[in-house]
Amino acid sequence: MIDWPQIFFGAALTTVVAAVVLVLVRRERRVGVLVPALAAALAGPLAWNALLHRAATDVDAFFVDIPFKPFPVSWQDTGSGVFTLAIASLFLGLTLRDKPAGRVLGLALTVAVVALLIDIYCY
Repeated sequence: MIDWPQIFFGAALTTVVAAVVLVLVRRERRVGVLVPALAAALAGPLAWNALLHRAATDVDAFFVDIPFKPFPVSWQDTGSGVFTLAIASLFLGLTLRDKPAGRVLGLALTVAVVALLIDIYCY
């Protein structure tokens, strides 16, 4: 199980990397897109890891990586990506409701993939 400082570090790092990816790779500059996307990048991993931290059950099984060194993903890592995808879809969907669903989903998936990869390789 990870402690609160590590949870906050991971969520903050996810937000920073998501900002870099959205601006440099996706070429997104609009504040109306960046704010909800980055809010989701912070909230997704934070919510999932806080839930695991406070769970009354045995959550240690969530932190077991698969035995594949190049991509050592665990259920805990996957949960960060899934929570971030859900929150980003909600935040961006509400903000960009007049835009095509493909655009909203593309942005949400970008943020979720960043959350998953940061969780796997950085904390």
